[in-house]
Amino acid sequence: MSRRVPFTGGEKESLHASLDQYRDVVLWKLDGLDDERLRRPMTPSGTNLLGLVKHLAAVEYAWFCQTFGYPTEPLPFDDEDENADLRVTPDESTADILAFYGRARAAADRVITEHDLDHLGTAWFGDPVSLRWVLIHMIEETARHAGHLDVVRELIDGATGDHPDR
Repeated sequence: MSRRVPFTGGEKESLHASLDQYRDVVLWKLDGLDDERLRRPMTPSGTNLLGLVKHLAAVEYAWFCQTFGYPTEPLPFDDEDENADLRVTPDESTADILAFYGRARAAADRVITEHDLDHLGTAWFGDPVSLRWVLIHMIEETARHAGHLDVVRELIDGATGDHPDR
């Protein structure tokens, strides 16, 4: 789990490694917790660890696959409820959410592997975006939520840190 961005790597390799580094931190933040603690809302808005992972899976699928014309499984977005993708329903198990995140990552990795950074897709709001832009955006998104996961985890059991060997 101690991936590093290469000090002398190419742009695509470095961006992908950075995304992977944060993806790994997201999963590490769940280590050692039971289902009750993974689902426990820790903020007034109801933020919990498993819901953040569900959200990250949905946005990986959306930004990488939908933007570039790849298929996805049904995504938990709802025009009537902007936070639907952050909530884990009682019928969704921890294993289901982790598998969803794994499938989203694999699908996103396929898009990253198959296209160069200047490859254009269409964002959900209709504008053209490059794979480079999507990678940068998803690094930002994943890092932001890794920070949320860190705070929520600290509130649950006092565990802190951004990487297991630091």
